[in-house]
Amino acid sequence: MSDYGGGDDDGFDAGNFDEPLDYDEEAEPDVYDDDVEAQETVNPDDLATLDQTQEDGVVVSGDPSAAAAAKSEQKNTVKSLKDKKVPNDKRTTTPYMTKYEKARVLGTRALQISGNAPVLIDVEGMTDPLAIAAKELREKKIPLVVRRYLPDGWYEDWTCEELL
Repeated sequence: MSDYGGGDDDGFDAGNFDEPLDYDEEAEPDVYDDDVEAQETVNPDDLATLDQTQEDGVVVSGDPSAAAAAKSEQKNTVKSLKDKKVPNDKRTTTPYMTKYEKARVLGTRALQISGNAPVLIDVEGMTDPLAIAAKELREKKIPLVVRRYLPDGWYEDWTCEELL
């Protein structure tokens, strides 16, 4: 009896799975006439364009000089990143440190201090690295730079002593 209320003899015969299926190894596969005609009508010019591959397995199509120019162009290099820096006199973002930048700067500086980095202020008996980093930030002594990326890919660098 099944879970759906029908009996074992509800007209469905599952068959006997103990007997192997009949398989004829010498039988030819079914080939349709449409497949044979499609194979015979391949244009030889199309084969020449399909066979254009570079040594690294990339198929090149379109203008060969454009592919060569794109391959020779170097992206994400130090030179291309330095070209994207906005000069300090043309910065457009606000000179105020956001709460996210402040949290990142304090956390980074506290981690440096806890790793025995030299402290740039008079600690006066303070032992908490986060408190020391906060005091360094108030006195504008943190030697870190905040990099702000702009939507067009350019970036601006602000030192912690410049930000309010």
